[in-house]
Amino acid sequence: MNKPVEKDEIDLKAQEFIREVRSRTQPLDDNELDLIFNSGRSFNGWTDEPVSKEQIRKIFNLMKQCPTSSNCCPLRIKFVMSDEAKEKLGPVVNEPNRVKTLKAPVTAILGTDHDFHEHFKKLVPFRAEMMEKRFAENPDMIVPWANLNGALQAAYFMMAVRSIGLDVGPMQGINKPGMDGAFWAGTNVKTMFICSFGRGDETTVFKKLPRFDFDEACEII
Repeated sequence: MNKPVEKDEIDLKAQEFIREVRSRTQPLDDNELDLIFNSGRSFNGWTDEPVSKEQIRKIFNLMKQCPTSSNCCPLRIKFVMSDEAKEKLGPVVNEPNRVKTLKAPVTAILGTDHDFHEHFKKLVPFRAEMMEKRFAENPDMIVPWANLNGALQAAYFMMAVRSIGLDVGPMQGINKPGMDGAFWAGTNVKTMFICSFGRGDETTVFKKLPRFDFDEACEII
């Protein structure tokens, strides 16, 4: 029979923090759910309202709190804001998407680090050696693990953007090898997709496409 894991002081403080948060918060109301989910759209155009570096840091700090497998945290982000960075970005965005992307206040290049397993000493210090050995002995796990957890973090990222009142425009229409060479040279980061964000221009929104009903996609068993 496995022995219960002993809780250290940091574990106990984390548990107390959760109890304190639960005592002062409520589930999101309908307006807040609309902001993040029900009215959330993929925007194709943007207003001139700027996005601040403080907002970008807040988005990241919200996103990073969400779970990944063994806290592997493989997502890496380049935030394209400057004219110089946009000059690099333009040629590796497919032609139909180029103009609207370059007009966005910020475009996040979302990539997954296929060397994520080298950071377990920081991210999982209490079992870093075990995790490092696991990936050393099973290298075929690295790419699927990076891609799954990178995609999870990318979804968290978009929800974090919406949660602070901004809009997103995720897009796959890019030259991924070109993006890797332009922005991730010298690393083992591979581009997944880009996501422009800022204050969306409502006149660029199209009708919402259908979704599956609950009974079409789900089963309670």
